[in-house]
Amino acid sequence: MKAHLLYVEDDQSLAFVTRDNLELEGYEVTHCPDGNSALEAIQKQQFDLCILDVMLPGVDGFTIATELRKRDRQTPIIFLTAKSLKEDKITGLKLGGDDYIVKPFSIEELILKVDIFLRRRIVTGPSNGSLYAFGNFEFDYGNLQLKTKDGDELTLTQREADLLKMFLDHPNQVLKRSHILEKLWGEDDYFLGR
Repeated sequence: MKAHLLYVEDDQSLAFVTRDNLELEGYEVTHCPDGNSALEAIQKQQFDLCILDVMLPGVDGFTIATELRKRDRQTPIIFLTAKSLKEDKITGLKLGGDDYIVKPFSIEELILKVDIFLRRRIVTGPSNGSLYAFGNFEFDYGNLQLKTKDGDELTLTQREADLLKMFLDHPNQVLKRSHILEKLWGEDDYFLGR
């Protein structure tokens, strides 16, 4: 499944070249030439990552990021803009941006950063929340399958799958040993003691 990117840029020449390069890398790209069309797009669709210019006709990129963060805290946002002042960078990052790239920029750097953010993001699939992607792995909880991007597959036991799913459902959180044992093994005193 292709990752779907929102790309907001008012410079049509730059937008054409950047969009073309992203599509060559296998991404599906929705381009919006102004802030108003970008706001409409985020209301109608779900995106895996957003690339936002700041200076736009109508609504600016900072406002788009603010609106996106009201409805979605997880989608990575990369600001791609000519605004290079330290204050602008700080504003963008405080509003929920994950990165801030100043124009002129390297298309290779942008593509690498997009790839990194998408690999790090845990994506819950459409099938009852049982499909996850993280790092270089894909995990199909329903079928107990762990796959690498290289195509290697490993069949997990039900307990291993339950444990991995528990960690993926609580990203960047420390889980107490007692909580894990209780959820996976129930009230069995054997596992609760040391």
